[in-house]
Amino acid sequence: MTEELSPAERYAAARTRAAEQATALAPFRELYDFELDPYQIEACKALEAGKGVLVAAPTGSGKTIVGEFAVHLALAERRKCFYTTPIKALSNQKFQDLVRRYGADKVGLLTGDNSVNPDAPVIVMTTEVLRNMLYAGSQALRGLAYVVMDEVHYLSDRFRGAVWEEVIIHLPDSVTLVSLSATVSNAEEFGDWLDTVRGDTEVIVSEHRPVPLWQHVLAGRKMYDLFEESDDGRGGRREVNPDLVRMARMENGTPSFARGRGRGNMREADRERERRQRSRIWTPARPEVIERLDSAGLLPAITFIFSRAACEAAVQQCMYAGLRLNDQDERMLVREIVEERTASIPGEDLHVLGYYEWLEGLERGIAAHHAGMLPTFKEVVEELFVRGLVKAVFATETLALGINMPARSVVLEKLVKWNGEQHADITPGEYTQLTGRAGRRGIDVEGHAVVLWQRGMDPGALAGLAGTRTYPLRSSFRPSYNMAVNLVEQFGRHRSRELLETSFAQFQADKSVVGISKQVQKNEEGIQGYREGMTCHLGDFEEYARLRRELKDRETELAKQGAVQRRVAAAASLEKLKTGDIIHVPTGKFAGLALVLDPGLPAGRANGHRGFDQHDGPRPLVLTAERQVKRLASIDFPVPVEALERMRIPKSFNARSPQSRRDLASALRTKAGHIAPERHRKQRAAAADDREISRLRAELRAHPCHGCDEREDHARWAERYHRLQRDTKQLERRIEGRTNTIARTFDRIYALLTELDYLRGDKATEHGKRLARLYGELDLLASECLREGVWEGLKPAELAACVSALVFEARQADDAVAPKVPTGPAKIALAEMVRIWGRLDALEEEFKINQAEGVGQREPDLGFAWAVYMWASGKGLDEVLREAEMPAGDFVRWCKQVIDVLGQIAAAAPSSAEGSTVTKNARKAVDAVLRGVVAYSSVG
Repeated sequence: MTEELSPAERYAAARTRAAEQATALAPFRELYDFELDPYQIEACKALEAGKGVLVAAPTGSGKTIVGEFAVHLALAERRKCFYTTPIKALSNQKFQDLVRRYGADKVGLLTGDNSVNPDAPVIVMTTEVLRNMLYAGSQALRGLAYVVMDEVHYLSDRFRGAVWEEVIIHLPDSVTLVSLSATVSNAEEFGDWLDTVRGDTEVIVSEHRPVPLWQHVLAGRKMYDLFEESDDGRGGRREVNPDLVRMARMENGTPSFARGRGRGNMREADRERERRQRSRIWTPARPEVIERLDSAGLLPAITFIFSRAACEAAVQQCMYAGLRLNDQDERMLVREIVEERTASIPGEDLHVLGYYEWLEGLERGIAAHHAGMLPTFKEVVEELFVRGLVKAVFATETLALGINMPARSVVLEKLVKWNGEQHADITPGEYTQLTGRAGRRGIDVEGHAVVLWQRGMDPGALAGLAGTRTYPLRSSFRPSYNMAVNLVEQFGRHRSRELLETSFAQFQADKSVVGISKQVQKNEEGIQGYREGMTCHLGDFEEYARLRRELKDRETELAKQGAVQRRVAAAASLEKLKTGDIIHVPTGKFAGLALVLDPGLPAGRANGHRGFDQHDGPRPLVLTAERQVKRLASIDFPVPVEALERMRIPKSFNARSPQSRRDLASALRTKAGHIAPERHRKQRAAAADDREISRLRAELRAHPCHGCDEREDHARWAERYHRLQRDTKQLERRIEGRTNTIARTFDRIYALLTELDYLRGDKATEHGKRLARLYGELDLLASECLREGVWEGLKPAELAACVSALVFEARQADDAVAPKVPTGPAKIALAEMVRIWGRLDALEEEFKINQAEGVGQREPDLGFAWAVYMWASGKGLDEVLREAEMPAGDFVRWCKQVIDVLGQIAAAAPSSAEGSTVTKNARKAVDAVLRGVVAYSSVG
């Protein structure tokens, strides 16, 4: 029974409730039919108090609530909020969510493809759109109060991550920033940086998953828990399931009955039991996995397969196996939704797109989801999955990047994926991101992550993946040509340099040298102490120590040379030995008289000898006078060896027979026991005749410090001084390599752009202003093509083909086959683009701009030129896809990127008044490409 509150306590509680009701958070909380989590409330309160927030929480934990509160605040204050996402699909999804909550008149959308209600107070956009608005000084920024950066951990992305930092650095100080991130292990570090560049920022980290996640391994027909709780009195420590450890040992190791040989035979019954256990361990087929999950009530499930083709194959396999996960009513509803959503697709294109096979899979409740699919098809899959009408999705890892498709279970087929260069193990961060989809808040009591058993699986390593929460945020920020001209035009060179040094990349680099800097300071104090210890009243002992060091280094160098020469001579003498030679082994355990049984020349030098990889040179097999047969090595012969005598080895000699060895050793002693080995005369040391050594010794003897009584004490201090000074210089080089790295790269880019007349002092030239409007990996190449008139006079389809070379990158390079390109003017223009790139590449090398560091212009890829030329020329989808040999989704994606860059070129090219045809033809090219499957709107 609770104690009754005193009148004062009741009054205080009433005042607290009244104060809470007066906040913007109170009406916001009433919009949801569930209680907000403590971390969501904490973040919303910080936001209402005027602070920026960084919220790091697991996937599916509802951190977007904080972003929606920023929207709520902006509308309440009659100001603007921009909600940014990393990909267009996420922007479209968020746009629909906010329209449902606040109405179509208050919410707009801006992506590369769509512009819906752009003057609305709340605009959802991709991060690149906001970056471009900031550089252009767009009027839309007026009245902006809040910016939400969803999936801000994208700034680790090698290709696009820099955009997030550009936005964070350049947003006006008056804008409050809401950063939403997956769980990262260095959220505090990122928060410290945000605090530095954006002002007061609250870091709110939640490790709590609202839906608990259970980890399993599916082997054969049985599903094993990955962990089991150990009741050892220490709070239930999680340990790897011993059944899995036993299975791994059984499958990967030797059977018990084989291990038991020599220690008594294993009973037949035990052997039979072990065989039965081994027969139960296999990797289940995809239809088996879905049936097993269905029987356990673990659908809907997402199975991650790191291959598009394998995702499609998985759907086919399930259909061939007769899997049906939907009842008749669900099948009819699926067909109704699909036909409604695809009504705008022309009938002749449906067959080309694999529509009917796709629809049959959907009706059964099975689908694939990957970047090669038509965007409309992917969106239908997402909608049906969320509505529970698709129950098994086979997806590539791109689905894990923010799309709202939570499932009850997530299946990982393998723990290895192709990273573009090699097959590599997935990281703990990737594992967390993928399995984070399991467990639907408000629907599931618990989520399930299932890993399929694979031969060679290590349960301990899997437990390490599942139990590790290390997912550090690493900046991928690098200055680009476009960034440089935009910054210099707005802020001048000096201020631009300072701005770049505020990047998260530089913040992390500077932080990493703090420990090194402290060590350098400590070393410098030690150096000063050692300098005092070696001070000599007779002269400069530092100079004397340098002479001693040079003398020692020269003597060591000559000694090494002598040793090498002796080894070479010894190896040469061993190569001359023959079977039956009697030699004298000069050193080692077997020194003395010996008979060569086998010269032991390396493979290829003597027939039939297998050689020894771990040793260089011959390894003669000998019989010693003490009856031992041993294989000798070059280390036993520090000096050359010569045959003292020869003797015949009987054909009946058997090295394994003690009697045989005894008889031959006796014959050896009789034959050569009286021969004294030739003493190897020691050669005159090279140092004795070396002029450099003579000079250094003379200088040492003449130095004033040579006669000091405390010379050797001073020398010991000098040696310590030299060693510490050498170590300190290495540390300083490491610091120099890490500090000001971004600014130094900017300096090199600035110098190259000045050379090409894009920048003059603190201002951009006309060419520079053109470059400032071109965004993309090949921004400088595009600008140079405009400058040199490469695209003048091209027809719209030809221009589209040329622009495709600026955006397209083949998934797998095929240098053996030259890509097909249009003939005539387009072919000439493409060749000219490659020539200009070659000139820029040479210039980048001259200015030390390194593509390996993420800066510079890659070679244009002509692999999409023919496909987009055909499409822009009006060819049918069937013909174009057949020629392009690519999935419809990839074709649409590349076409939309071509359209995006064509729009930039239309804005940046000289006007028609200046006699240029590029602007007019770029706009015509956009219309020619934006048709059919490419034009299907992503926004309903």
